[in-house]
Amino acid sequence: MNKKRYAAVFIISAVFIAALLWINLAFGSARISVSGLFRILTGRGDAMDRNIIWNIRLPRAVSAVWLGGSLALSGYLLQTFFGNPIVGPFVLGISSGAKLAVALTMIWFLSAGRNLSQAFMVLAAYAGALASMGFVLLISLRIRKMSSLVVCGIMIGYICSAITDFVVTFADDSNIVNLHNWSMGSLSGMNWDQVRAVSVIAAAGLILAVLMIKPVGAYRLGEAYARSAGVNILLLRVMLILVSSLLAACVTAFAGPISFVGIAVPHLARLALNSNAPRVMIPGCFLGGAAVTLLCDFAARMVFAPTEVSISSVTAVLLVPVVIFMMIKPTHKDM
Repeated sequence: MNKKRYAAVFIISAVFIAALLWINLAFGSARISVSGLFRILTGRGDAMDRNIIWNIRLPRAVSAVWLGGSLALSGYLLQTFFGNPIVGPFVLGISSGAKLAVALTMIWFLSAGRNLSQAFMVLAAYAGALASMGFVLLISLRIRKMSSLVVCGIMIGYICSAITDFVVTFADDSNIVNLHNWSMGSLSGMNWDQVRAVSVIAAAGLILAVLMIKPVGAYRLGEAYARSAGVNILLLRVMLILVSSLLAACVTAFAGPISFVGIAVPHLARLALNSNAPRVMIPGCFLGGAAVTLLCDFAARMVFAPTEVSISSVTAVLLVPVVIFMMIKPTHKDM
């Protein structure tokens, strides 16, 4: 019975993602019909429409799938690590740390008249994410109460965001193009070079998460059980930190901070699958994150068109109620 439920959820998610991809490609300042979109995707159609689809909308939609899935998967790994369903890269300040590191690196490079490579930008984001995560872990050695630890993570995020806003405000506008939009969270301007880089990093993180399915499943049942099953607890914890930080850093490096996807989507996946087993939650979170991010990016583009709002504003409006619901639930038995 559970297998049928899992299969149904995955199929519905895939169909929903396909429908959202079509909606994101077809609708915008220039609306394209179903037949027109089919001609464009098969290499025909109007030259201007082909440019809109292939060079603007399609790379943006594909990046939304990879980045949204990565963010949700990062949230699930962090929730598994801390054993709490209301933590995530945004709440713990990991995304804000990555955002600060990338902003400082971009400003330094561009002010010096140098080009910042994608690889270096990802490395900067990863370093910032690991630094924030390390600080949270140091605090966790002194604070055992999860609610207090979450508050500390939020404070770290606020500090990092405040410093980022400060340096962006006083940066040279002629050198820092679109840095403000990036700092608010945006998928605008994604190109195929960036999509290829995102795909490689996100796929690597997804593969590593899949390889950890069995030890993570044992870890959820308690450290004593995991050790008796032959799991190296220290190595597993290190891998959870490294992989979750890599996925969150990838998102921040290319799209800026995107809030609440990493917290809310794993919970939505648990409700849909009625399970917290890693073998179904890892693909479930990735598909759910992709769908939610596609939906929110479309709303960010279209609700106030031609003005585009930040994707974080949309995710906050749609997903904060989910987080509140999680917090007021009397128990979290599946964690």
